[in-house]
This record gives sequence, C-alpha cells and structure tokens, in this order.
Amino acid sequence: MPAQRVLMVIDMQNGVFEAPRVNRETCTARINQLINAADKVIFIQHTEPGLEQGSAAFDLLPELIQPADALYVTKTACDAFYRTELDDVLNHHKINEFVVCGCATDYCVDATIKNGASRGYAMTVALDAHTTANRPAALAEVLIEHYNDVWRNFTIPGNTLRVKTTADILIEW
Repeated sequence: MPAQRVLMVIDMQNGVFEAPRVNRETCTARINQLINAADKVIFIQHTEPGLEQGSAAFDLLPELIQPADALYVTKTACDAFYRTELDDVLNHHKINEFVVCGCATDYCVDATIKNGASRGYAMTVALDAHTTANRPAALAEVLIEHYNDVWRNFTIPGNTLRVKTTADILIEW
C-alpha cells in the first residue's frame, strides 16, 4: 500500500443516484471509512446535462464525509483522465498510488481504473466500495463481481492493480 494513503472517490453524486444503485448505504459507509483513514481524498464529479456544476444533482451525496483539504476534479466522460486535470493534480501532489471506489462500477470506475493503470498509476480497488445499477444484460451484483474479477486478473506488466476489501485496505493503511 502507498506511504501516502490516497483515496479516489468517483461519481458519488446526487444526480447519479437518482437511478437506483445497489447497496448505496453499505457502499457509502465503506467509502466513509476509507475517507476517515486517508491522508488525501480526491473526489471525481461528472458533469453533463442534468448534472451541471452548481446544481444539487452535481453535488456529492450528503452522507459522504468531505475533508476540508479534499481535491476535486470534474469530468465529462466515463474516464476521469479524459480531457481533465486529473493527471496534473496527481503529479502536482506527487501521487502515483491510490485506492479507487465509487460509482458506476461498469462505466466510470472501470474506465478510470484501466486508463490509470495504462498511465502507470498503481491502484487498489476497494472491491466492496463501488456500486452500479441493474442493467438489461446483468444485475448490479453480477456486474460488481464480474469487474472485481476482471481487475483482479488485469494484465499490466510492470504495474500494480490490486483488488481488496475495505477492511483489508484499512488494515494495510
């Protein structure tokens, strides 16, 4: 685990959760545990029509802890690195390892993890602190387990991509 305990929280926003997401309360509670233990928290927020900056829909879920020194990055695509300042923020703060959690497992979380791994960032996915919605092809629980398995077996020579429970991450921190 990193010497600096960094947590990236993806798209845990009011408007995102207008569509039902599985295990919202449990997921948010685990994210708050990670936030409380982290040295630095980076909140990623999606903006698009209906999720405009400054709107209640864009705001983070009210039950999430927001440390005073948290960093915020706004994105317009599933991938938090795509045409954003995220790479610059990470470099400025000398962050090359972090834990990832948030919403949606099969879209924004997955895209950000894969692009981050390709950029050389060492990441640990909190396997029980990300969520998604039921989709036409699969239930949310199946998607979450599927993506945990994909990330566990993701081939990225020379880099580290781990998948661990929140409890195990907290023990290592």
